[in-house]
Amino acid sequence: MLARQRQERILEAVRVHGGARVSDLVTLLNVSEMTVRRDIATLAGRGLVARVHGGATAVDGRSADEPGFLAKSAMALREKAAIAQVAAGLVEPGDSVALSAGTTTYAVAEALLGVADLTVVTNSLPVARLLHESARRDLTVVLTGGVPTPSDALVGPVAVGALRGLHVDWLFLGVHGMDEHAGLTTPNLVESDTDRALVAAARQVVVVADSSKWRIVGLSSIATLSEVDVLVTDSGLPETARRELASRVGRLAIAEVPAPPA
Repeated sequence: MLARQRQERILEAVRVHGGARVSDLVTLLNVSEMTVRRDIATLAGRGLVARVHGGATAVDGRSADEPGFLAKSAMALREKAAIAQVAAGLVEPGDSVALSAGTTTYAVAEALLGVADLTVVTNSLPVARLLHESARRDLTVVLTGGVPTPSDALVGPVAVGALRGLHVDWLFLGVHGMDEHAGLTTPNLVESDTDRALVAAARQVVVVADSSKWRIVGLSSIATLSEVDVLVTDSGLPETARRELASRVGRLAIAEVPAPPA
């Protein structure tokens, strides 16, 4: 991997999570600690990140930043996989499911390949492609249509119109951030409209979000925490946050993340 490619991955990690630890970046990039520190120093010299003890942080908290699907897909892999298994366990054969765009919902789609006889509605191009290419005869996939975003979501009036009048058993909703005051948020104004249409179409709203999303606030609100029937997150969520979320959502489900291999 070239230095420029490494630095772009580091920058995306910092933008998505608000910061990144050297140890996590070493694992993510499969390079030495010295190389990561040198790349962070380069980015800091360009004013793109701030160097801190043990890693780097964002230089600002711009609520309209929207990382791309590929950049996000490399982050929190173990957490997303654990969350996806818990989420998919809610679904029974014969159910109808909606999946919003995002890398965590993509992991849920992978886990749902083990559930028979599903109808899936999605505005995610990667999710639709994954399910379509499975070639399962007991799987019906409905893609909303719309205008693509950096996160490969189809949004806008066409997507909202396609969702209007639909009724699904489950919505698995990925979010940019979750906060006790702002609720569920996204950096994309148009995507928030489409996400709200997904919420309106669902009997049960399940938010799938790794613990790094706590206290992150995007530009536009999707829903309040009280509108969430089940929130599935990972065991990295602090105890204080668990108590706060458990008091606001219908049910809080914690996915235990296995330790990384030695």
